[in-house]
Amino acid sequence: MKLIFTLILFVVFLNNNSAQIYVAADGDDSYPGTLEQPLKNITAAVALAQAGDTIYVRGGVYSLATTISISRSGTENNKHYLLAYQDERPLLDFSSMPFGSSNRGIRLSGSYWYIKGLDIKGAGDNGMNISGSNNLIEFCSFYENRDTGLQLGGGASNNRIINCDSYFNADPGQGNADGFAAKLDVGTNNYFYGCRAWQNSDDGWDGYLRGADDISTVVENSWCFANGYLKDGNPSIGNGNGYKMGGGDNGNSLNLANDFTLIKSIAFDNRVKGFDQNNNRGSMTLRNCSAYRNGTNYSIPSVINADETATVTNCVALGSVGSLAAFVVQQTNSWYTPFIVTSDDFVSIDTTGVRGPRNLDGRLPIVEFLHLADGSDLIDGGTDIGLPFIGVAPDLGAFEFGEIVPVELTSFSASVSGNSILLEWATASELNNYGFEIQKKFRDSHFRTIGFVPGAGTTTKANQYKFVHKNTEQGIIIYRLKQIDYSGTFTYSDEVKVNYNVPTEFRLLQNYPNPFNPSTKFTYQVIEKGVVSFIIYNIIGKQVAQLINDVQNPGAYEFSWEAKDESGNSLPSGIYIAKLQSGLNVKSIKILLIK
Repeated sequence: MKLIFTLILFVVFLNNNSAQIYVAADGDDSYPGTLEQPLKNITAAVALAQAGDTIYVRGGVYSLATTISISRSGTENNKHYLLAYQDERPLLDFSSMPFGSSNRGIRLSGSYWYIKGLDIKGAGDNGMNISGSNNLIEFCSFYENRDTGLQLGGGASNNRIINCDSYFNADPGQGNADGFAAKLDVGTNNYFYGCRAWQNSDDGWDGYLRGADDISTVVENSWCFANGYLKDGNPSIGNGNGYKMGGGDNGNSLNLANDFTLIKSIAFDNRVKGFDQNNNRGSMTLRNCSAYRNGTNYSIPSVINADETATVTNCVALGSVGSLAAFVVQQTNSWYTPFIVTSDDFVSIDTTGVRGPRNLDGRLPIVEFLHLADGSDLIDGGTDIGLPFIGVAPDLGAFEFGEIVPVELTSFSASVSGNSILLEWATASELNNYGFEIQKKFRDSHFRTIGFVPGAGTTTKANQYKFVHKNTEQGIIIYRLKQIDYSGTFTYSDEVKVNYNVPTEFRLLQNYPNPFNPSTKFTYQVIEKGVVSFIIYNIIGKQVAQLINDVQNPGAYEFSWEAKDESGNSLPSGIYIAKLQSGLNVKSIKILLIK
């Protein structure tokens, strides 16, 4: 028997229940939540959403007076999504909400949410308060709220805050409103990247503890400036620090430890201190940070717990250093020989542009402020502590002289796998790789982000990646990768295409040609994954050949058959029956062999 089997059109039948729910300022909560008939309130959309669903919020102003509470949770592999629609920018304006400790803008107690692209203004307390875990908040802004812009507490852990801004937040007493805070009873392992905090009445970042102990917080590639001032530029009566790394009540008599790490971050023009221990008893690690024109640039003057350490490496101070205790381990910082730091070491010390709009993908704006000037002895003057660098040694400060192309992408493909589209790609090496956004385009000209896969950072090892997309659209779908490094630099991969047409009917078409001699083609389609059999019987019902007996995915198939039995002998002329079966679905046709 000669059998030529070819998959001519592979089609996925989707059985996932993921949905897109749309919200618009001119919508109505009696609508079904489609793009054409959107809901009016995010709260209504949250009530409908199941894990895996995406809530799209259209641009415009949403005037709100009550908290948006999000308590349901997804899973690591099936998250909830709350995203601004395409490049639109929704403003959630809570200015009519009264001042009060429970009057948050968004209260996120659920876990595994990805929230992106929202502006939150004027809440009676925090703009966003997170007590859930494993959430990703990206490219959001929080301003003019009457307490901290974004605060993590209530055991919140493993959250990532990426490329967000928090500014002009001020409480009536001016001593509580920070830009960002992972404090009080917060959990561990919360991470900030690419964020800005400026002109908040209290601090830029606050890690003060009450109820939590022995936690960790990381801030990387972030800017913190002009805190301790009000929106009108007048000094506040708040603490006025940039990064407050911890602390506790009553002189921290409980010895509470917030292990705080700052990487490639800058503090400038903060009214009191730039990098501030407060009375944190935990470890403090500062790597390649820069300070300029703060009341005090660096301040780690007090005792820490016996099992903790404080290290300051490859850091820069333009102006006086501040106060660093003898126990602080210091290496190749700008205030040590042979360095003498002046404004000539920098391309610019003009802060113009630091408050400017972010790039379209959320990256920090490109400015020359505090970037090292060609010829500065701070270039290649540092110690290798595992961060990427150019040249013979790391530079000092937050900005490496020159840029790095981070990732060598060796392959990228898309294929159908079961009920999903499987995207696979590989890298030969990686440098400073934050990760990959997976972007999709269908019918219109806009790519939209549908997922994110973390990168491997810096490695010379080859790495394999995959992402499974449960798609609901039929037709040609285009995918690309947006690879992002830790500095915000990004590149796009080549595009790959997949063609989907979902079968709705179990079918076996008449073979062609018919009559035939000695070969013919069969075409069929199945609508569910399962064992498919295709058997040829003679006119008295005896099986003469089994052509297929295998698990197949939903799709349309075609194959050729030369009329031979299972022993390879040619069949005689006559009428035969071709029978296709998939689960409970059965189809038969008569075929005619003429010699």
